[in-house]
Amino acid sequence: MNDSRSMMILFTQVFIFAIFAMSYDLLLGFTGIVSFGHAMFFGIGAYAVGIFMKQFEPTLPYFLLAVVITILITAIVSYVVGLLTLRLKSHFYAMLTLAFASLFLVLAEKWRTLTHGNDGFTFRTPEIFRDRLDFYLICLVSMIVVFLLLNRFTNSPLGKVLQAIRENEQRTESLGYSVIQYKIIASVVSGVLAGFAGILYSVSLRFVNTSVFTMDITLDALLMTIIGGVGTLIGAIIGAGLIEFAHHWLTELAKVHWIFERWIIFFGIIYILVVMFFPRGIVGTVRNIKLKSKKRVTDKSEQQKAAG
Repeated sequence: MNDSRSMMILFTQVFIFAIFAMSYDLLLGFTGIVSFGHAMFFGIGAYAVGIFMKQFEPTLPYFLLAVVITILITAIVSYVVGLLTLRLKSHFYAMLTLAFASLFLVLAEKWRTLTHGNDGFTFRTPEIFRDRLDFYLICLVSMIVVFLLLNRFTNSPLGKVLQAIRENEQRTESLGYSVIQYKIIASVVSGVLAGFAGILYSVSLRFVNTSVFTMDITLDALLMTIIGGVGTLIGAIIGAGLIEFAHHWLTELAKVHWIFERWIIFFGIIYILVVMFFPRGIVGTVRNIKLKSKKRVTDKSEQQKAAG
């Protein structure tokens, strides 16, 4: 019974981080933007719902109000940050986003009357989220809905422009597109979805502290995206599953032998092996193999026609 419960909790975490990884993939995989401060939006979502549920009655209307406020805050912050930083070259942008995320981390640490600093705080949630099975299904449906919406978004004309920016920004600009505006749109959509993932994460724990703003959260999203396959969406889901299960298995192995207490080393080895054998990520490599085999079959059929 405990095993099935722990697996349900683990899968719930996979669904939540899959949403977060897909939001990051929209930036990295479809627009070519590298951000080191994506945890900023994740943390805003986590704190927004936590503060609302602590200050007010833990009812569904207040929760929905927290969701709306999170969407507004993350949209405004991502718009302002994008406006200030997206004109810079990629590495400067990446460092500035890290600086903004650090600013929110310091704010969460120092504003103790509201956030309780590093200690964090617990809060109650609406009745519907207290049953683990119900919450598991809510997270699963949320992940599927986000995937379908992002799939539609990336295949729309706007999404095609974002991919053109990723491939060649100068050429896209020369065609008359306002590159900065399209980048800001991608940044806002990505930020809002990351905030939504943060909401689900804090509700799953019923606790929030400053760890939601740390660089580790952004690095997890980066690893999930790269391992699964950059610019594939489904790869972000696979990557989230692999990372979360690797975390779980390696920490469990620490109980078996002391050497596994340094599980982060083994995690690093797994990551290196995946990058070596799947340079385009798991989904990207599989697609590449399929394309090569399809091309081989086409070439063979053409040769046979020419010979006939």
